[in-house]
Amino acid sequence: MDTVKVAIVGAGVMGLSTALCISKLVPRCSVTVISEKFTPDTTSDVAAGILIPHAYPDTPAYKQKQWFRETFDHLFAVANSAEAGEAGVHLVSGWQIFQSIPSEEEPFWADVVLGFRKMTEAELKKFPQHMFGQAFTTLKCEGVTYLPWLEKRLKESGVLILTRRIEDLWELHPSFDVVVNCSGLGSRELVGDLKISPVRGQLLKVQAPWLKHFIRDGSGLTYIYPGASNVILGGSRQQGDWNLSPDAEISKGIFSRCCALEPSLHGAWDIRETVGLRPFRVGVRLEKEFLAKDGRRLPVVHHYGHGSGGFSMHWGTSMEAARLLSECVQALGTPTCESKL
Repeated sequence: MDTVKVAIVGAGVMGLSTALCISKLVPRCSVTVISEKFTPDTTSDVAAGILIPHAYPDTPAYKQKQWFRETFDHLFAVANSAEAGEAGVHLVSGWQIFQSIPSEEEPFWADVVLGFRKMTEAELKKFPQHMFGQAFTTLKCEGVTYLPWLEKRLKESGVLILTRRIEDLWELHPSFDVVVNCSGLGSRELVGDLKISPVRGQLLKVQAPWLKHFIRDGSGLTYIYPGASNVILGGSRQQGDWNLSPDAEISKGIFSRCCALEPSLHGAWDIRETVGLRPFRVGVRLEKEFLAKDGRRLPVVHHYGHGSGGFSMHWGTSMEAARLLSECVQALGTPTCESKL
């Protein structure tokens, strides 16, 4: 029975996770990851990586919850394994706080994270400018550690990794039978998707090892996320801004806002600035497309556009991309796939 040759374009958290899901779940596929950039030079390496979903208005709530639950379960298993340190995945507890009572006091993901509850009055005394809060335990996934761990698992599974810039998906035909497009912002040029645009995010990475609990303002604009080797302070959102150079005024504002929530941060040291461009799209693009040209046909699965919710949803949407890939393989008329999905 013929092997189906699959190319994954993009090597951020979506590309690598999709490759791993396909290699594990879709039989008789040979998988190659092709990208111009790999860790530590991807957007995923900059992301804060905490599992607190943001809502996608165009996606049904049940589907978002499924994606998040599958991602949480996957990373929870990693966090409870001997590989947790190497993978950069750990549990973290903390608070999400609000200056007014939110319209939704219990978000759709409340029963997926651990121990979700309303904050007590005693806890809220720590945040005198805030009148409502939620306490829970979630997971943090360190991109600069998690991506190399995914790459290692891919190589162990026989997945090939190539460094190459792809200008047109047709470059991959006929060398590959199916393409999975995980190119994020690159999809503007690669497939002409003008619905995707950058949302610039600037972060500070500081040393403050006494901080153990995360603190997140409900607006999502100010947050303090303790990690394995540093504490991440954020953030910023500049729609349509492609500038990757740190802005000193933005850094000053981030530090000031975070110190207002956690005054002990005035004692932080080794403050480093970092910038990433979130691949923002009104809805995640997760669908099949059959390209046709000069009598040739190229099945493509698109998997990109997660905005700031990438780490929170990555495994769930990658499993769905693998299911779509399996359907494409069946449509090729290859009797491969009794998929394990």
